[in-house]
Amino acid sequence: MTSIDAIVIGGGVVGGALAFGLARQGLKVKVLDEGDIAYRASRGNAGVVWVQGKGYGCPEYQLWTRRSAEDWPNLAAELLDGTNLDVRLENRGGVVPYFSEEGRDKRQALMEQLRIEAGNAGFEYDMLDRRELARLVPGIGPKVFGASYTAYDGQVNPLNLLRALHAAFLRLGGRYVSNARVTKIEAAPHAFTVRAGVETVTAPKLILAAGLGTVALAPSLGLSVPLEPQRGQVMITERVDQTLPLPVQGGIRQTHEGAFQLGGTAGNTGFDDRTTIQGLSQGASFAVDCLPYLAGVKVVRAWSALRIMSPDEFPIYEQSGEFPGAFVATCHSGVTLAAAHTYRLAKSIAGGALPEELARLSTRRFEKSAANQGQP
Repeated sequence: MTSIDAIVIGGGVVGGALAFGLARQGLKVKVLDEGDIAYRASRGNAGVVWVQGKGYGCPEYQLWTRRSAEDWPNLAAELLDGTNLDVRLENRGGVVPYFSEEGRDKRQALMEQLRIEAGNAGFEYDMLDRRELARLVPGIGPKVFGASYTAYDGQVNPLNLLRALHAAFLRLGGRYVSNARVTKIEAAPHAFTVRAGVETVTAPKLILAAGLGTVALAPSLGLSVPLEPQRGQVMITERVDQTLPLPVQGGIRQTHEGAFQLGGTAGNTGFDDRTTIQGLSQGASFAVDCLPYLAGVKVVRAWSALRIMSPDEFPIYEQSGEFPGAFVATCHSGVTLAAAHTYRLAKSIAGGALPEELARLSTRRFEKSAANQGQP
């Protein structure tokens, strides 16, 4: 039996960022990771640092996302300095295209709502007509009417990010255990024992960052965490000359090697993570509508992965009221929020409490919603 300061269950981008962040705070941390049998969103995601679509109706989430994007250059530099692994951060902004005047009006209304909800924090955006968009994104297709743009958005290499977070964590003395499926959690206030395979680990802090596995494990900590899988399908093209300077929402970005990553589908298919002709065709059609030259580029591989979605699509952060010292952190935007998790959230957890700014993102919002639905 090994006693440490904190146990992190889950070794994906969320768990990896929190483990690294806790180790930066001087804690002795062990990560228990289910391994490649897990439905790991971290190995199948789009690799974008995305702000402009986050937080409609929840300014706390918008600000949390913005702060993470602002912290991202520091995280990329620290990971490169500590591990010699380049996550290839590019923060040149991002665009969301629309295909009609009606689409423009709807998009502008949403962006203006974000600006109003941001209050004194501000939210800057531009609505680009077709000519302005063509200067920013060469080769834009004739079907595209224009786009919204913010400078907050960017992209990274998500596999390099996961590898770098693990390497940085290990460099600080952290311990990582793979193929460690959790079979039992014994909980008491500030005292947790976790059994995972041949491992038995005790610690006064436990952080549950197990993605879709969180649902089954949370009740052991006195928590109920509603999550559902959402399937997304992705294609990777052959490498071509660099032509796309920034990501396009809807699932279009060009990696630093020259390959295009395509696919922004969303399907509620349970835990079925297979690719489908229909889903891949949908992603390809959107990509060609935006950038017609992609019709002549070969697709070399495709995959599907499961996003982790709460009912309102916002993150969930909670400390157990029954078992203080146990925290849950889950979201569908682990890449975007990696910097906030490393720097802001990990520091707060090390101090024993969640940031007050995240109170809106607790599980209590679902209890209120259920109660309201039950009213006549």
